[in-house]
Amino acid sequence: MLDTKSILDVLRPVQDPELQKSLVDLNMIRNVAVDGGKVSFTLVLTTPACPLREFIVQDCQKAVKQLPGVETVEVAVTAETPQQKALPNQQSVFGTKNIIAISSGKGGVGKSTVAVNVAVSLAQLGAKVGLLDADIYGPNVPTMLGLENVDIKVDKGQQGDILEPAFNYGVKMVSMGFLIDPDQPVMWRGPMLNGIIRQFLYQVNWGSLDYLVVDMPPGTGDAQLTLAQAVPMAGAVIVTTPQTVSLLDARRGLKMFQQLGVNVLGIVENMSYFIPPDLPDRTYDLFGSGGGEKTSKELNVPLLGCIPLEIALREGGDSGVPIVMSSPESASAKALKAIAQQIAAKVSVAALT
Repeated sequence: MLDTKSILDVLRPVQDPELQKSLVDLNMIRNVAVDGGKVSFTLVLTTPACPLREFIVQDCQKAVKQLPGVETVEVAVTAETPQQKALPNQQSVFGTKNIIAISSGKGGVGKSTVAVNVAVSLAQLGAKVGLLDADIYGPNVPTMLGLENVDIKVDKGQQGDILEPAFNYGVKMVSMGFLIDPDQPVMWRGPMLNGIIRQFLYQVNWGSLDYLVVDMPPGTGDAQLTLAQAVPMAGAVIVTTPQTVSLLDARRGLKMFQQLGVNVLGIVENMSYFIPPDLPDRTYDLFGSGGGEKTSKELNVPLLGCIPLEIALREGGDSGVPIVMSSPESASAKALKAIAQQIAAKVSVAALT
């Protein structure tokens, strides 16, 4: 006879592919209901951006259909993103479950492009996302999100000024670009830079976020140290190109996060190859090839993905419409969305292990 116990028993061997643990033991199977030969239940994933969502649903349906008398299996899918735990000397950002640093060893490798498109991709997949532009000296994220002319609101509170983030494409965002004139240089020493980053973390009305993506400045300086020491980090992503000089700096950036005790989620190889718009079947290795894969193997960290260089990718950044919005079927957009899903999956694993 079909009942809740028999359904849970047959689902117990089905595992989360990332966590390698039973869905039932992880309390990811809920609200089991049986109506004659109709079985329904809720599958609670660890991220709305789960890259293996359809495979898990299929595995669940296949397992339940083995039971005699089962006619149909309906699976409602939802998600509860786990929260990173803070160390004793760290202060969590209120309402924010996971903070992800998008970093690079050197400038010009497309780090901000990756950060913006990853954030928008996560929002498209149903996550609550914030984007903190921590590149204080070169705040380009407002332009890339089409928000360069936005005036953000500042609320006066007992604990100080509270910034209201700008919002576009499902992403909340703050940036130094909102606080200075377009041509005004930021000539600050370390303490002032640390202060504004802490303000962006703790004095912004972020609300409830599954992910706060932080676009870091290039290099291994004050901003990286401040972030790693101040807040519980879900992990860091290192962006590089296949070029040797970029890879050398990427290795230094990666080692810095490891020395600070921050989990390195993986490497993203940007500008992996060029796809000419008039010859979409051809590719050109403008900056070399295979560098990201080689480095990931040598340093024993995952290669999260390789992003081709397309004119539409550059145009999206300049026009304020990220390529995952403007050309979702392009090779670059597909690569960026897959990278966002890989990041989300690895963040969940880090939170639950």
